[in-house]
Amino acid sequence: MSADSSTRVAVVTGALGGLGRALTAELVAAGWQVVAATRAPDSAAAPPRICLVPLDVTDQQHIDEAVSTILTRFHRIDLLVNNAGVTADAALAQMSEEDWTRVIDVNLNGAFRCARAVARQMIRQRDGHIMNIASHSALFGPRGQANYAAAKAGLIGLTQSLARELGSRNVRVNAILPGVLPTRMTAHLGPERMENFARANALGRINSLGEVARFVGFLATTRNISGQVFALDSRIAPWT
Repeated sequence: MSADSSTRVAVVTGALGGLGRALTAELVAAGWQVVAATRAPDSAAAPPRICLVPLDVTDQQHIDEAVSTILTRFHRIDLLVNNAGVTADAALAQMSEEDWTRVIDVNLNGAFRCARAVARQMIRQRDGHIMNIASHSALFGPRGQANYAAAKAGLIGLTQSLARELGSRNVRVNAILPGVLPTRMTAHLGPERMENFARANALGRINSLGEVARFVGFLATTRNISGQVFALDSRIAPWT
């Protein structure tokens, strides 16, 4: 299916994870043509208005080829959601260099690679929006997550730098801190740890996939918001 000139095209990386599925469903419901980018696409599982594209965010050539395929088919890219992410938690003394490098490469370098690839088209269009899914861990650096916290903190810096760089071309760049979510990434934490996360929130509960997706869908419709970091749960951070 080809998009007509009025169809907005969104690319979501990590699209088959818990949050990725919620994001794609929300954007499809809002009328977007969604390109679900994932390392292991299953075309038989693609619902209407979702185009599955193989994408390895650690491989720039693979990304460039995927973007070329998307542009050949749909001729534009209006939204990129950098959602692909991994964790490999361990105390510093037990963290391997491989796990450090892999987490940085997927969460931070992958977002950089994808942003660079789509920014060229967005600059030509003089319109576009890049959203980076960051994390509360970027602000507080939890124990045992040095690699993940460093990657997500870097993602916030990347967001703000790109917002300044691309703003004159009408390309918006924002970061989302979705909060702790009930996904495969948190499934191993167990009820007690999840309850601790809930108690750290002023509202006494963690966020939901649907609420994050609705916020992303709303932000995607805005025209005048860029360079911002949006925390979507009720943990209250200090001013400085």
